[in-house]
Amino acid sequence: MKKGILEHGLRNIALFSSLTEEELDEIGGRLVMRSFKKNEVILHEEDTSQYMYMIISGKVKVVQISREGKETILALHQSGDFFGEMSLIDGKTAPATVIATENSVIAIISKKDFYSLLFVQEKVLVKLLQIFCERLREAFERIQILSFSNAAQRIKTLFIMLADMYGKRGPKGIKLDLKLTHQNIADMTGITRETVTRIINKWQKEGEIFIKNKFIYLSEDYMKKEFQI
Repeated sequence: MKKGILEHGLRNIALFSSLTEEELDEIGGRLVMRSFKKNEVILHEEDTSQYMYMIISGKVKVVQISREGKETILALHQSGDFFGEMSLIDGKTAPATVIATENSVIAIISKKDFYSLLFVQEKVLVKLLQIFCERLREAFERIQILSFSNAAQRIKTLFIMLADMYGKRGPKGIKLDLKLTHQNIADMTGITRETVTRIINKWQKEGEIFIKNKFIYLSEDYMKKEFQI
């Protein structure tokens, strides 16, 4: 990968957003670049990771798979996000599997270089702590989603959470800037795909939401209304 493209990719990583070009260039020299095809496993559940992974391009999902083979999506990540850092810090195995949902380019940094970076770059350490706090709040919101018995309430809570993370306001409402299938939504809310389809279709007919190319747009009225079945 060309230097300019790599530097641009690193600039989009939230962890490195405050670094100078020289500092990014120094980090780039410590990275290993890997390409993953759609549906390829990047990190297996219970692997002891010695690396942190940064998404230069593409998208991945973090999932837990039950003994029956049911997949629960814990998180969706896209370019600019990173994962695997917790295993480097506490030395424990990864509690989930990470799978590419489209062809992706991942920058990998070793545990040794990761710690060296934290000790030298205070800005990176501070940013890491901020991101940990954000992810902890997101975890609380996901627990709240699963606590609702109302399926529509689960889906709307998910959409509101994703709007905070990926929302872009435009003339059609708030766009969730990531592609979601009905199965993705079902896996993230713990309800069936059929139920998701029924609720989504109802909201579309009522003009509450609009879907184009798997991107979901939330109307202003939708964001204000109470949950309905």
